[in-house]
Amino acid sequence: MEITEQDKYLLEPFFTNLDKSVFAVSFLPPEVIGALCSRTSRAKQDLRMIFLNEFIKPFIEEESEYGKSLKALIDFLHKYPIELIFSNPKGREFYIKWLAQFGDDSIAQMAGTHLIYSGISQITIKHFEDMRLGIAPIEKSTRYVDYSSKVNNQYRYYTDPSLEKMGLIEEYKEVMDNLFETYGSLLQKYLEHLKKQYPGEKESLLKTKAFDVNRKLLPNATLSQVSFFGNGQAFEYLINRSLDHKLGEIQWAGKRAFEELSKIIPAFLRRVKSEESKEYRNYLSERGERIQKSLEQITWKKEITSSEASVKLLDFDPDGENKIIAGLLYLELHEPYENILQKVRRLSNENKERILQEVLKDRKFKYYKVPRAFENTYLRFEIVMNTGAWRDLHRHRIHTQYRERFNIYNGFDIPEELKQANLDSEYVSAIKRTEELFKKIEKIDPDIAQYCCTLAHKVRFIQYQNLRSFFWETELRTIPEGHPDYRKIEQEKIKLVQKIYPLIGKYLLVDMGTYDFARRRDAEQIQKKEQELKSWNISQQ
Repeated sequence: MEITEQDKYLLEPFFTNLDKSVFAVSFLPPEVIGALCSRTSRAKQDLRMIFLNEFIKPFIEEESEYGKSLKALIDFLHKYPIELIFSNPKGREFYIKWLAQFGDDSIAQMAGTHLIYSGISQITIKHFEDMRLGIAPIEKSTRYVDYSSKVNNQYRYYTDPSLEKMGLIEEYKEVMDNLFETYGSLLQKYLEHLKKQYPGEKESLLKTKAFDVNRKLLPNATLSQVSFFGNGQAFEYLINRSLDHKLGEIQWAGKRAFEELSKIIPAFLRRVKSEESKEYRNYLSERGERIQKSLEQITWKKEITSSEASVKLLDFDPDGENKIIAGLLYLELHEPYENILQKVRRLSNENKERILQEVLKDRKFKYYKVPRAFENTYLRFEIVMNTGAWRDLHRHRIHTQYRERFNIYNGFDIPEELKQANLDSEYVSAIKRTEELFKKIEKIDPDIAQYCCTLAHKVRFIQYQNLRSFFWETELRTIPEGHPDYRKIEQEKIKLVQKIYPLIGKYLLVDMGTYDFARRRDAEQIQKKEQELKSWNISQQ
């Protein structure tokens, strides 16, 4: 990031550094930093440059009242650095005493900050996003941003130093370069195909479609920008679960998080250097090895079993609807739950339906959340789908999700759109080369091999969720704007649940249609969406 001395002067008070790929935000009001970090998903530039060019310069150059105040603030912060202003002795002493010495972790949830990575791989991003609570991430989209350009004459992918010791670093670079070159080539070819197919359509929409179709070629090694907002407790955990990780990139990312956040919230991270934290990190990092050791001890016969894209309902509660109805009634009665549940079980379906209808009949839009009583019933799914679409479902972190290591054994998806345009042979050829490399690396280090998997490769994972979160996920992920790949998965889940819970399943507000363009809808659909948003705004007033 090349900037002038004047630009540096304007930026320095607001970020922990201007020359590194990991940085924290040191002094910005919530609305401004929220607006800035929200740009992450579409941003082509570094967020610091966006802040300079859009949030500072226009106001200072026009010499508005706000601009004059902003310039005065910048001058003030150079005279009295943030580190000095923020290092209030009373606040620091409080957290050192009650958090570091007495372990009162709840107070570490009372303050938070932002941390931004301008270039880490999909593997490391997902490692961080596996955390359930305390962090709010937003990452650069693969559906709206062109990844075919180079930075410093290199494509944006991570290369692990250990590949050199394996003697595979040159082959790795050749394979990765080929993936990105094929991505860029097919992007242009498919865009030209779309222009002929939809001559009157906006080019911006066609580009989005081209990005969407070709993004499956991007490998897990792809470097991307990601912003996190987290409280002190969450960042401490993020660092602890990273510093001793098997993957060097994740270790580096954890170390850099500690270095930058220590400039902003040092008292929250004081325990990271303690012996207790070191022991905790060993416990976290050695778990996989211990499982492998136990498998050897019991002579477990390992098998690589592939799965086609599918949704399986592994486990559900046959008494689920009764438990939900009992939960609804519990709030209005003065009886033990078991008594209510026994009575509900004796009700006719007609009477159960009457109760549900009274509760849900005025629920018009998905924003009207179903009652918490729906959390009384759980579902366990095993799902196999391409990694690109899985990443959206992975964002539903509140319920239990866990997955295999990324691998090539479940196969990969070939976009139908490329087949129809006779462009699939290049696509398949590029992915086959990555699979050959994956097998070579996996023999030496299966964790490093994950970088070779593409977003097209299928991942097998478990979802364990209550019926309330099921309503939210399926209703959100079946909207017409949703990606077709995950819409199909959600629709399969819906069909399975409506069979086992017919009384409740009928109240799902889902869209079971199919759309050629995820963002291309007719006037009637647009009108319906506007009405939905209008109703939502009214309900919040």
